[in-house]
Amino acid sequence: MSKSTLLHITRIHLTAVGVALVFLCGCQRSPGCQATLRSAYYWSTTLTMDSLKTNFLLTHHIQRLYVRYFDVVQGKDEQPVPNATIRFVDAVPTGVEVVPTVFILNDCMRQDVGDMPQKLVRRILQMNETHDIGCVKEIQIDCDWTASTEQRFFQFLRDVRAELQPHGITLSVTVRLHQLSQAVPPADRGILMMYNTGDFTRIDDQHPILDLKVAEPYLQHLPHYNLPLSTAYPLFRWQLLFRGNQFIGILHGDDLPMLPTDSIVVRQPTLDEILQARHLLDDVRNDINDEVILFELNDENITRFNPHDYETIFDN
Repeated sequence: MSKSTLLHITRIHLTAVGVALVFLCGCQRSPGCQATLRSAYYWSTTLTMDSLKTNFLLTHHIQRLYVRYFDVVQGKDEQPVPNATIRFVDAVPTGVEVVPTVFILNDCMRQDVGDMPQKLVRRILQMNETHDIGCVKEIQIDCDWTASTEQRFFQFLRDVRAELQPHGITLSVTVRLHQLSQAVPPADRGILMMYNTGDFTRIDDQHPILDLKVAEPYLQHLPHYNLPLSTAYPLFRWQLLFRGNQFIGILHGDDLPMLPTDSIVVRQPTLDEILQARHLLDDVRNDINDEVILFELNDENITRFNPHDYETIFDN
């Protein structure tokens, strides 16, 4: 083979590789072509990675885990204080990105939060260092803010974001369905919580976790909601104790005293309801399922459906 022929073939090969790379890069940017980012929430006060959880993460190629680090509640003097801090018994499997997540009671935003943004960020960074959690790219704040607390909460987010910037960390927030009609929070992105649509304290509410008839009217705001969004879908179920029509509480084992005439009502979304919710959101906003997040990762929840069903939820 002559040198000129070899050069010609090489140029053709390089051109083909270049076209392929351009195609792949373009494909990665296109919501219709991009593989779904698979994620889950971890919402326990103890982080343990038994074989069931570890196998679930590996089998379904979970890439991101939103780990609840602690809550922020009102203390005795009504000042915000950390509560229910997670205890790290095991490490998160290698290759899974951790997003430290903090739940803040809305009541904490009814008064001046002072230096809470600085304290919160410092506490998270210290926990990362203590438990050898590296490469944290994002921190998430979860708060069911309302119109009356919106101004103070949004300023809190701006302050947290400013604290994170020197560390190269972005800020995300949870967004409940009813908050879609409110102002957009000052964050880098949001997580739409596609659950808790009803009132579990009412015995006649058959779908308090996920009711598409209740959710659908809120979605009219979704196409124009000016914040990048991912979606979290529910795996959990509730066992609810009623005395007549009166709600007594959510059952966790045998933690509530029961009378012989009491009723236990189980509420949980079906696979079809989760898939219908996913399709509904796809029809409204084409980037909303670029990342699909399961709420939440625990042994009971991840055995609720079979592996094929989970693959369907992620990539349907």
